[in-house]
Amino acid sequence: MLVIYEHPLSPYAQKLKISLREKGVEFEARLPDGIGTGTTQSDFASVSPRGEVPAFVHEGRAIFDSTIILEYIEDVWPTPPMLPADPYERARVRMIEDVMDTHVEAIAWGLGELNFFGRASGALKEEIEKNAASQVADFHSWLESELGNRDWFNGHDFGWGDLSVIPYLNGLAGFGLTPKEGSRLSDWMTRANARESVKQTQAESAASITGMSDVGAAIEAGLFKRQYRDHRLEWMIKSGGLEVVTKGLEKQTIRFTEPFRG
Repeated sequence: MLVIYEHPLSPYAQKLKISLREKGVEFEARLPDGIGTGTTQSDFASVSPRGEVPAFVHEGRAIFDSTIILEYIEDVWPTPPMLPADPYERARVRMIEDVMDTHVEAIAWGLGELNFFGRASGALKEEIEKNAASQVADFHSWLESELGNRDWFNGHDFGWGDLSVIPYLNGLAGFGLTPKEGSRLSDWMTRANARESVKQTQAESAASITGMSDVGAAIEAGLFKRQYRDHRLEWMIKSGGLEVVTKGLEKQTIRFTEPFRG
C-alpha cells in the first residue's frame, strides 16, 4: 500500500499528489490525528520525525521531506518522467522547486498565519500584507523570466518545475495575489490548472479551507502550536512580524522542530 500523510492545503503534499496522478499511481491520503497541534502521535509520529507533512510510506518503508519523496517517486515510477533529460535543465527545475519551497512557501504560510490564525490585526496586519504583496510581485516577475518562451517550466512537457510552482501560485491566489492578467505566467497558470492531476489536487485543497474557520479560536485557546522553522521564521521577522513571533512565544502558540527520537 502507498500512503501519503498530508493536509490538502499543504503545497509540499500537493507536489507529491500531482506527480503520482501524472504517473497514474494510486495512493491513499491520510490526515494525521492532531495535525498542527504540536502533539501528533500514533503511526504518523513514527514515520515523520519532524512531525510535519508530507510523509510517505511505500511497502512498509517511510520517507519524509517532499523533495526526497519526489525523487523517490521518480526512481520507482519513472514513466512519464517529471524531470527533463538534459542535466542542466534538471538542475534548473530543481532550483525553481527550492525557491518555491523556501522563499515563496513562507509568504503563503505567513498570510495564512494572519488570515486563518489571526496572528495580527489593524496596522500591523496591513504592513505585513503590503510587504507580502511586494514580494509576490517580485517572484511573479522572476517566474515569468524563468518560464521565458517555454510552454512549461520543464520545457515542452509538464513536469517537475510545473508541479513545484502551481500549488504555491494557487495558494497565493487565494489571498488575491495573482500574476498580471495576460502575462505568460498567467496563461501558464490557466493551462496548469486545467490538467486533471492539478485540478483534482486543487479541488481537495479548496474543500479543506472550510475547516479553517475555527483555527484562530483554537490558537487563542492554546490548542495549536504552529511550527515557525527556518524560512518561515525569517520571513515573519523581515516582513514586520517580530511582534507576532514574540507574542506567540509568550502565549506558547508557536513551536520549533523537536529533537528526533528513535
